[in-house]
This record gives sequence, structure tokens and C-alpha cells, in this order.
Amino acid sequence: MRIAYSIVLYLLAPLVVFRLFWLGSRNPDYRSRWTERFGFPDKIISHDKMIWLHAVSVGEVQAARPLVNALLEEYPDFRILITTMTPTGADCVRQYFADTVEHFYLPYDLPMSVKRFLSIIDPIILIVMETELWPNLFHYCQENNVPVVVVNARMSERSAKAYRRLSSLTQSTLKNISLIIAQGQKDAERLIALGADREKVKVTGNLKFDINFPHSVSEQAQAIRRYLSVNRPVWIAASTHEGEERIILDAFAKILEKQSQCLLVIVPRHPERSPGIKTLCNRRNLKVLCKTENAVCDESIQVFILDTLGELPMYYAAADVAFVGGSFTEIGGHNMLEPASLGVPVIMGPHVFNFQEISQLLLDERAAWKVSCANELSSRVCGLLDDANLRHNTGERGRNIVLKNRGNVENVMKLLRDFFRTSVA
Repeated sequence: MRIAYSIVLYLLAPLVVFRLFWLGSRNPDYRSRWTERFGFPDKIISHDKMIWLHAVSVGEVQAARPLVNALLEEYPDFRILITTMTPTGADCVRQYFADTVEHFYLPYDLPMSVKRFLSIIDPIILIVMETELWPNLFHYCQENNVPVVVVNARMSERSAKAYRRLSSLTQSTLKNISLIIAQGQKDAERLIALGADREKVKVTGNLKFDINFPHSVSEQAQAIRRYLSVNRPVWIAASTHEGEERIILDAFAKILEKQSQCLLVIVPRHPERSPGIKTLCNRRNLKVLCKTENAVCDESIQVFILDTLGELPMYYAAADVAFVGGSFTEIGGHNMLEPASLGVPVIMGPHVFNFQEISQLLLDERAAWKVSCANELSSRVCGLLDDANLRHNTGERGRNIVLKNRGNVENVMKLLRDFFRTSVA
């Protein structure tokens, strides 16, 4: 099955290259360093042992942040390499860690690319964030005596169903993993049902609860709120994907009927989509401003588009209400713990299968609401904007949930320390 999988990948390679350069037409970063994606990274001039951590994009890099900091402190004599698949993930690595870590793009799962990449970077271990199952990568890691550890592993029923369609390939890939540290018991059981060795699967809790923003975020949020306007209500729609902005703007039209001074902040998951979002706003005769325009956000501005990376926490903290995107589409939702940890009421769409347990916890504790359409979104936003006590109480419940569930990084580090002692050269 792995050989057949590899043949298919080689046949698809020209299309993959075309797509890479097509994406580069909107975001030039996709075209830069493209040779890394075929296993040609720059040689690393160092004799230090290398810990390799893979985090596919922004969400995984954010989740990995406390773990990487713990690894840097625990193993100061080791170098750390972080690979990502997307330029936005690469930007996050630079913002969070600067030159304390190396960064490359993960090579495509082509046998020659993977083997060449492994020979150049020569890692002592591969740590994969969440659930990125790469048959060739894991196979050649085992062949080269590089243990693979999957951390913060998650497996929704939806994803498990897809993996079951290729059960033989999935099972052989899982058998090449040395240790799986799952977010929850349901994730663990699904992974075991797919073929993971029960003895190699542990459960620690979700690293996303260990989010810990510095105190400066609050100070920066106050400055942002003064810039956006202290006197009018502000709601934020963050990490949005194509198709969601139409629903959000439909809801905003209804909100403006009751809250005529309301400001909507839209934060697309991929900033290069901002011009298209601005066009949508213009077609609705909404006065819109992008952050990169560096202009004054006066009372006439109705929609503010945050088209930069790395500033979302401050804008969450500056808002009265937060809608977390990726949940009106089949993306499966994004991290609603970020606004919750800042005491901001959370609203999500119906598709949150990537955060099933977290979203259910927030809903059960009345720290969040789920909506299914523009009408429900507008009604919920208006209800929260009209009731300061409801906003405060909801936000505090969310903040307390995050505080109660912290400590998972240390749980993961205990397992990694034991693993390093017994299994890493």
C-alpha cells in the first residue's frame, strides 16, 4: 500500500508544483524556499543533536509554543528544528521563537525527498503536533532509527472514518510511531481502533489549555480599543475562511439595525484574502479599513480588517464579543480557548469537530454559544452587546475553564523525559 501511495504521489507531483506556484500568485511566500518542499534544505552547520518538531500551520505552532519553550529550557544543548507546511505557520515560528530555533518547510511525502531531508538534518527524534500521519516520513524515520512521537494527538470520528478507508496504510503508518500522547480518551481509543499499539498511547490533556498570554497583551489591547473607539461596541470575527465572511456580513447588517455604531473586526485566517473581503464589504456599501493602510479608524469605519499576523490575541482582548471562524464551513473550527482565556464571550458555528471536547466543555459551562446561521449569529451578538453582566459572567466562566485545565505541558514533558532517557540516543 505504501508503494502504491508513493506512485500516486509522484504522479501528482506536477499538479502539486502548479498549485504551489498558483498559491504563490496570492502569497509570494509559497514560492520562496520551494526546494525545501522537495527535500533540499540548507545544510545545518552544527554538531549539536537535533530535536525535530513538526507543526503544520498556525494553530499547531500556537499549541506547540509552551512545549517548545519547555524543550529549549530542558535541553539547552540540543538544537530545535520546527517544520511547517504553510508560510503563515512559518511566520508564527519567526514571531514566537526568532533565532532560538531553526525553520524549514516539511518536504512532501515523496520517498526521495524524505530520505534526502532526513540525511541532511539528521534528527535524533521527530515530534509531530496533533495528527499528521505521513506514511513515507514515518517509515524512513523508523528505518533510520529516528523515533516518532505524536504529541497532542487528536482523532475526530470524521477523520477516523476517512482513515478507515485506507486501513492497511493507516495501520502500517501508526505502527511506525514510538509514542502517541493524545488529547483525550476518545482520541486515544479512535487511534487504537485504527491500529495504534495500545501500550504506546498515553493521554495527558490538551496543550491548547496551556495558553498563557503575557500581561502586555492587556496593555496593548487597551491601546487598540482606544484606536478602534472606546465608546462603541466591538465584535470580532476571527480566523475566518472563504464563504464565512458573507454569513458574517449578513449578520452584521442585522446587528447594525439595533447597534448602529457597532464596529466589526474581521481577521481572515489567511491575510492574503483581505482584498477580496474588502471588496465584499464595499459591495454592501460598508466603510472598511485594513490595518495595513495605517489610517485613522474613526467613527465612520464600520468594518476593520486585521490583515497582519501575530496580533490576534490583542484584538480578541480589545473586543466585547468573539466569533471564532472555521466553524461555518467544513474546516472544523479553530481555537476558541484564545478568546475564552482572555475573558471574552465566544460564539462558534456548527462545524467544530476539530475542537469537539473543548467546544462541548465551553457550551456545557455556558461560556460559549453555538449558532447555525446569520440570523442566530446576529441575535446572539446583539444579546451580548446589550447585556454587560452577561458578557462579563460568560467571559469569566471561559477564563476559569482555561485556568482549571492548565498543566498539560508538564504532563507531556514527563512522558518525553522518560522517553528521552530510554529511547533517544
